[in-house]
Amino acid sequence: MHKRNSTFTLGEKGEADVILAHAPEAEKKLVDSNTVINYRIVMHSDFFIVGSPKDPAGIRGKPSAGAFKAIAEKEVLFISRGDDSGTHKKELSVWKRAEIAPSGKWYQQSRQGMGATLTIASDKGAYTLADRGTYLARKKELKLEILSEGDEALFNIYHVMVVNPVKFKRVNGPGAKAFVEFMVASETQKIIAEFGKDKYAQPLFFPDAGKQMMQ
Repeated sequence: MHKRNSTFTLGEKGEADVILAHAPEAEKKLVDSNTVINYRIVMHSDFFIVGSPKDPAGIRGKPSAGAFKAIAEKEVLFISRGDDSGTHKKELSVWKRAEIAPSGKWYQQSRQGMGATLTIASDKGAYTLADRGTYLARKKELKLEILSEGDEALFNIYHVMVVNPVKFKRVNGPGAKAFVEFMVASETQKIIAEFGKDKYAQPLFFPDAGKQMMQ
């Protein structure tokens, strides 16, 4: 989610007390304009590159940009969502970092959601960029493995922030501050760290409160 949406519009108008979001570029505009204050990092989820266990492009363990370069150089099939979603935008940002404009028969667009895109990639033995939650939920029915992960460029970072009560008199400043403190509290961070483990044997989110801001 990288484009401006109703959440940010409400914040700009002072029609929300607090914002929890994962769109750093849009958030920065609110911070720079002093529309929001008490800007705190909460957690992150992540994206990774999945593909056939045979890994024909040899990307296993490579950082995302290097992996994409290898896929393009060997012209191994890659399935893009191609739907202007947050995942698609993240994928395009990796191609940009790799200094590649993907095109040709090896680069195909599903024009569908993450679940359907994973199924297509699995059926065709192709690579794709996936979010952790959707992949884990569908893992048992897919012939895909995680081949490249842990790259900070693929982190999906969540911040919480208070809509400035000095700038907007309708904002419930104390309530918003309380929510921010709740989200970064150690007890809440422990819940975040455990979420998903019971079902997937690994967490869906990673707690980050108190850490240096990630870009």
